[in-house]
Formats: sequence, C-alpha cells, structure tokens
Amino acid sequence: MRLRIVDAFTDRPFSGNPAGVLLFDGEFPPDPWLQQVAAEVNLSETAFARPLPPGRDADWALRWFTPSTEVDMCGHATLATAHVIATTGLAKGPIRFSARCGILTTDSAEDGAITMDFPTSSLTRVEADAEVQRALGAQIMSVHDTSEHIGDLVVELADERTVRQLAPDIAALRGYGRRGVIVTAAAEDPSRGYDFVSRGFFPAFGIDEDPVTGSAHTALAPFWAARLGRTELVGLQGGARTGRVAVRLVGDRTRLTGRAVTVIDGELLARP
Repeated sequence: MRLRIVDAFTDRPFSGNPAGVLLFDGEFPPDPWLQQVAAEVNLSETAFARPLPPGRDADWALRWFTPSTEVDMCGHATLATAHVIATTGLAKGPIRFSARCGILTTDSAEDGAITMDFPTSSLTRVEADAEVQRALGAQIMSVHDTSEHIGDLVVELADERTVRQLAPDIAALRGYGRRGVIVTAAAEDPSRGYDFVSRGFFPAFGIDEDPVTGSAHTALAPFWAARLGRTELVGLQGGARTGRVAVRLVGDRTRLTGRAVTVIDGELLARP
C-alpha cells in the first residue's frame, strides 16, 4: 500500500501542515489498525479514504485519525487527500467525500488550487475562563465557543505579535475539555497578503500545536468577516511552520482554498 505525506495549505515542501494519506481499494481495515498507522505516521492527522460505489451521495469515504484518536472533521488532511486523488488521475474536478461530519466537497482547479466546501461553524461569545487565561499567559480580548462540528474555543488576542510570540502552558491546556484552543488576531499589515493570523493548540488530541488547521477556519471565517466587513479573507496560521487559507462565506458554508505538495511517496509494509 502506498503511503504519502502531503504538505497542505502551501505551495512548497516543508511548509504548511503535513498529513498522511492512505487510499484503499475496498473496505477500511479494522479501526485499531488504522489508529496504529496514524500513531506510526505521528502527524497531526492521517487520512484514510476509499472509493464508494456509483449512485451514492458521495464518491469517496474519508476518515481522519490523530496519533491518539479519530476526529469528526479535518481540513488539511482533506485537502491532502483531494490533492493525491487529483494528481494520481483517480478523479478530476469535484470530489464528494462522506465523512463523520457529513458530505464534504472539494474541487481542484487547473492551476493546482483546491477549494473545499465545509459547514460554517456557529460562534457563541462566552466569558474568558481563568484556566485558559493562565494557560495562555496573554491578555484575552474575547472568547467564542464553536459548534459541535469542531468544538474549539476561539480566543482573540491583542495583536499579531502576541499571537506569534505566544508560548502557552501545553500541560494546562491538555486537561481543558475542548478539542482545541485557537488564538487569533488581526494582521498588522494586510498588504502582506493575509487579513488575520491564528495558531491552534490541540494537546488533548495528542497535538501540541497544529501548523495549519483548515477546520478551525470554518469558525475564523465568520469571526473575522463580522469584524472586517468582508466575506472573502485570507488567514495565515502557524508558529514555526505556516500556511495560508483563503476563505469565502457562502450562506451557511465556508469555502476553504489552498494548495498542497506531496513530499514523500512510499510503501506501507505492515498489512492489516
């Protein structure tokens, strides 16, 4: 079986967010084996996909595993999977994926850009939690809870510099009852090609920091659209590694656009 490592939300290797991608011809192997593969790959997510019979609501079944658990939604590994399917000639144009969060659609353009159609996350403003305040160690401007699709806490910080320099207490965040905490701020200089910045921490799921979290942008898109007065924006996410996510709000859906690069194409010798 061919196992690929794909850098997502970037147009060059060793940037963006790496994901493992494994395609099957038939049924998925047992869940414990999928989890072992994801733990072995040891990236924030490994995607497993298989084609579905004609006439179904979707073309491919898609699942995502972190090193420790299966997740309901993952943007960058979906982008990576669509990239592999498109670049290997298995499909052209739109691809419909059946996932735990519903039907997700991707569309690959001739220039290699891939647009994903995801459900937009709802946002509910909540009081700043003292536990999160201590774990982040930075002044919090606002806090918003997100819908069950992603289950993150979106925390607005004072400025871009604060986001970039943040050094949170990962151990403290690990015990917090959320999928993750997303910190964000407006871009200091929008002429650099992005409108807002963010970083994502998911230690409860075995990921101290996720370089570029596509699913989180289904919440960041409406958050910043309301503040900046535009429905088309570009986000820059990451600490040591960064990537860009173009977002567009269309009704109750968020279109996420990015690029991807395959950096490793190898053989998985361990069979189910």
